[in-house]
Amino acid sequence: MAEVLVHVDHVDGTVRKPTLELLTLARRLGDPVAVHLGPGAEAAAAVLGEHGATRVLALDAPEFADYLVAPKVDALQAAVAAVSPAAVLVPSSPEGKEIAARLALRLDAGLLTDAVDVTAGDEGPVVSQSVFAAAYTTTSRVTQGTPVITVKPNAVAPEPAPAAGAVEELSVSFGPLATGTRVVSRTPRESTGRPELTEAAIVVSGGRGVNGAENFAVIEALADSLGGAVGASRAAVDAGWYPHSHQVGQTGKTVSPQLYVAAGISGAIQHRAGMQTSKTIVAINKDAEAPIFELVDYGVVGDLFDVVPALTDEVKARKG
Repeated sequence: MAEVLVHVDHVDGTVRKPTLELLTLARRLGDPVAVHLGPGAEAAAAVLGEHGATRVLALDAPEFADYLVAPKVDALQAAVAAVSPAAVLVPSSPEGKEIAARLALRLDAGLLTDAVDVTAGDEGPVVSQSVFAAAYTTTSRVTQGTPVITVKPNAVAPEPAPAAGAVEELSVSFGPLATGTRVVSRTPRESTGRPELTEAAIVVSGGRGVNGAENFAVIEALADSLGGAVGASRAAVDAGWYPHSHQVGQTGKTVSPQLYVAAGISGAIQHRAGMQTSKTIVAINKDAEAPIFELVDYGVVGDLFDVVPALTDEVKARKG
């Protein structure tokens, strides 16, 4: 059976959820082979094997931490040469998409980004993408070289499928471009205790209707009761009510959670482009004619300052 490379997204060996989703998708195409770059491979191998990785190609080198993405591209290129995979799957993060684009160029291969589904086809992987502000879904396949595919978080639920997960050392010769751009400093992001926005299964977002930075506490309370992440529309971010890193939309982050709650958001096309692939969408808005109601599964016409606290209290009561 063909092998499929999966680039592991991790923090010092702690594997992030999108990688487990990639392993689940990879099993549709062949035998997953994980590529773990950086420290913690032995610790990660157990989790990777539990989710289907037959092998873990690992290398810890200072280049991965000291320089930008080029060393990781060198490593993935070496892994492709060693394995001759049916496809390469990469998490669809900003770094992941840059790695994938550089890798596809080096391999003279086709690239498909922001996939929302990947299935096996007679002539290679078939990729579904949500395009044109999520107004259409396309199906595509790569016709040249080894397909390089980036997959959006929450495209599929991770499914355990125990495999060997044997760790093997990956041999890599770094090229001259690998050390072209050095990382000179890092500032840890302040932890909120909430899940990462793009990976969260539940997202609660506030918009212009929140009417002030101090009122985002109402949005945060609902998100915390649900164990979700907090998002914001561009209007709220531009007004300085919430950090830009939480913006959902065409010029912000794209999310695809199981549940998306939009409170006080009108639903402009730019915002819809960032959340329209959510599995279940709930909107709370006092304007019954707001465009957001055109795409929701459930809509509540009412003042968010009445509805959201009541919903938060009900969630807490049901959780006991």
